[in-house]
Amino acid sequence: MPWDEAGVPALTRDTGAGTQPEQQAAPASEGAAVLQYEWRGAWVVIARGSYDVDSITPLADALAVAARTYPKVILDASGISFADSTFLNLLILTHQAGTLRVVSPSAQLQRLCEITGVDTILETRESVDDAAVS
Repeated sequence: MPWDEAGVPALTRDTGAGTQPEQQAAPASEGAAVLQYEWRGAWVVIARGSYDVDSITPLADALAVAARTYPKVILDASGISFADSTFLNLLILTHQAGTLRVVSPSAQLQRLCEITGVDTILETRESVDDAAVS
């Protein structure tokens, strides 16, 4: 499925890192937010809120550009409150496009990945720093 057809929600958390000069915010649907910045040679995408087919586009766009531009993409998923199969599809597409690390997925997202088997292909980390060096 092409990037522009993928629709998925994302989870993220505050990494504690200060705002970077190159930090960019992407508009998202109500209840969803995407923030992104470069960190130690990787591109970090922070997703917050609920993601489904109606709210996935800003996150899908951010991950697609990141996967084409950087050797490693880090998705901070600690702030995702809801994710469905659209989000899982986006994770798989991003994983196939390059190196993806998922940071601190919520219990709901972890359970969704376990039920579908996606947890066997994705690499998760405890922090953005851990993901950047792995």
